[in-house]
Amino acid sequence: MSAQIHPSAVVEPGAQIGEGCIIGPFCHVGPDVVMGPRVELKSHVVLTGNTEIGEETVIFSFAVIGEIPQDLKFRGERTRLVIGKRNRIREHVTMNCGTEGGGGVTRVGDDGLFMAGCHVAHDAQIGNHVILVNNSAVAGHCVLEDNVIVGGLSGVHQWVRIGRGAIIGAVTMVTNDVIPYGLVQAPRGKLDGLNLVGLKRKGVSRSDITALRAAFQMLAQGEGAFADRARRLGDETQSDYVREIVEFILGDSDRHFLTPG
Repeated sequence: MSAQIHPSAVVEPGAQIGEGCIIGPFCHVGPDVVMGPRVELKSHVVLTGNTEIGEETVIFSFAVIGEIPQDLKFRGERTRLVIGKRNRIREHVTMNCGTEGGGGVTRVGDDGLFMAGCHVAHDAQIGNHVILVNNSAVAGHCVLEDNVIVGGLSGVHQWVRIGRGAIIGAVTMVTNDVIPYGLVQAPRGKLDGLNLVGLKRKGVSRSDITALRAAFQMLAQGEGAFADRARRLGDETQSDYVREIVEFILGDSDRHFLTPG
């Protein structure tokens, strides 16, 4: 099935347009863009840079995808933005290409929802099924693992990692790493519990949820340094979910974490 390109759209020579793509009125597609099958641009969308869009992704009006990083160290090096399949990228979203110093690639996984006005900065690594709510911002070099939700008007500081299944409440500033399945809220980002609603929706067993609750209490109130508590958890637990938290904490020992309490 051939692409449908509105007469007012500008598609520069060199752009690769997949089968069944729809490019709406007044869109601009740059020469180094690759659009997979059945990608849809609603209207007034700018796709630029060395940018790849996965199949069946839909991008809404006035989004700017693939522009250069908002980083004064950027000197025009050739870097990339890679976006996966079936994403929904809403109005006024911005996503920037990577930088040479940050690995050169900003990467977004599959099946994400990026609500109006949110921002994904250079060299960020965004997993699958991630939701960024309206006007949230993810700074450079951040890692958001699968199934993360970032609430509206929230900001994630550069280099922060957010573990799988964590949820960030609205109007929250996150400056340190967040454990998998953590619940973070308050203006300066307090680790306030576990994302129990998300765990239950996912169908996690009661025994695993009980183990996660016990693990959280040990991390919050156990003896010794935070990393030492995590090591003890790893030695004692039988839950794969708890082990995931332990591996996340110990996998990069020089990181600072949001801690319970």
